[in-house]
Amino acid sequence: MDLEPSPTTSTLEEAVAVFVQHRTRLFGIAYRVLGSAVEAEDVVQEVWLRWQKTDRSVVVSPVAFLSSTTTRLAINVAQSARVRRETYIGPWLPEPIDTSSDPEVGAQRAEALELALLLVLEKLSPTERAAYVLREAFDYAYPEIAEILQLSLVNVRKIVSRARKHLSEEQRESVDTAEHRRLLNVFVSAAQTGDVASLEALLTPDAVSLSDGNGMRACARIPVLGCARVAKLATYPRLWQEAEPRLVDANGCTGVMVYRDGQPIAFMTMAASKEGIYKVMWVFNPSKIAAILDSRSRFAAALGPASGGV
Repeated sequence: MDLEPSPTTSTLEEAVAVFVQHRTRLFGIAYRVLGSAVEAEDVVQEVWLRWQKTDRSVVVSPVAFLSSTTTRLAINVAQSARVRRETYIGPWLPEPIDTSSDPEVGAQRAEALELALLLVLEKLSPTERAAYVLREAFDYAYPEIAEILQLSLVNVRKIVSRARKHLSEEQRESVDTAEHRRLLNVFVSAAQTGDVASLEALLTPDAVSLSDGNGMRACARIPVLGCARVAKLATYPRLWQEAEPRLVDANGCTGVMVYRDGQPIAFMTMAASKEGIYKVMWVFNPSKIAAILDSRSRFAAALGPASGGV
């Protein structure tokens, strides 16, 4: 005998379907605001719990409700994360994520995803960051952003304008994807062979190298400045000894995961302009290396609820 689904079951299935439809976008918003895949996943999970408990019959626009909830939660987490990062040992870099499945992670534009830009976004307040992300990466209209952030329209326009100005002062015009990949390949090849001269030729005079290790031994705890010092650091023999570099798609660009004995030990990517490579970013922190590997399963996890979650 066929059994009719109960209204409760049907309603929950509809809630799951709506949430899954927008989940990638929600993760994309939270990740850009937080710079952490782990924290972004926590925010998305909390949004799902709130969506379950909400009287969805009175929600006019599910995507607006979900986006607003995600943004506000991400801002709250970002405010507390800023305090925690003050105790971080050495340079802090955003957690890279694997973007081979979705190069833009739910955004309508790919902006505000590259690691170098996420790092600059950290200099903005959480609210400024959220406003910029909603406008530049997801193309939300100013009135929508004002409603999400519960600010006046005039204030939101000022915040986004101020954020754009700040970022334009910090950022340089990037090379295209193919040139970025070529430069990365040449950089890694020269670093492996200890070819300091070739590395210096790739770097701008004011190049900087940032190593995120949170106090790990043999990991630079301050930014390394100047092409000569950056080049010498990149050829560190212990890093490349019996190492196998593999190209990965990370944050919409090509990066390198360095393996030894089948285990990932470092991630590296860079920012480059037509003048050359001006920023080299190394991630040695094991939890952040794990984050990029774990992010590959993020889309599988979004297929449906499991053990009470989505």
